[in-house]
Amino acid sequence: MLLPYLNKDLIEAGCDEAGRGCLAGSVYAAAVILPKDFKNDLLNDSKQLTEKQRYALREVIEREAIDWGVGIVLPEEIDKINILNASILAMHRAVDGLKVRPEALIIDGNRFKPYHNLPHTTVVKGDGKYLSIAAASILAKTYRDDYMNRLHEEYPLYDWKGNKGYPTKKHREGIRLHGTTPYHRMSFNLLGDGQLELFPEEKY
Repeated sequence: MLLPYLNKDLIEAGCDEAGRGCLAGSVYAAAVILPKDFKNDLLNDSKQLTEKQRYALREVIEREAIDWGVGIVLPEEIDKINILNASILAMHRAVDGLKVRPEALIIDGNRFKPYHNLPHTTVVKGDGKYLSIAAASILAKTYRDDYMNRLHEEYPLYDWKGNKGYPTKKHREGIRLHGTTPYHRMSFNLLGDGQLELFPEEKY
């Protein structure tokens, strides 16, 4: 059972990102403020859910959350500032999108940069521990999937509808055969070349 909050007496937003380990496309993040008494037995880390469950939960989250926001950092920005900074920037932009001002942030992972003067806490595997971070993981994942599905229609040779931009064999074969697109992250190891992936724990 996921925990309802870290800070009982503060307006708390959970934050998470999606698409960090992809070879193509923007990185997305979300920030979600849930009611303190929010309950949902299905809500969990987005990687533990089916696609159908994620989209069903997105409707619940958007309907029942006090507030939510989505932030995006483009591939060309990723290449300029690196993926860690881009992931943090996407979370900052997601918080920017909130109409309700949070009093504290809880962040999935172990790296973050202060957002204005708000206190923040990083939580390793937080999307499997706190409801608001899990909710943010679902919004970030589903909105990014929608985006990659749209890009697939524009560039169908890389199977982005299937791999969402992650470094699958089919994706890399597409790069070898057809070259790169404006959406590829040129600072990434696009063809593999025997090197370890940046984020092997991520699933598409």
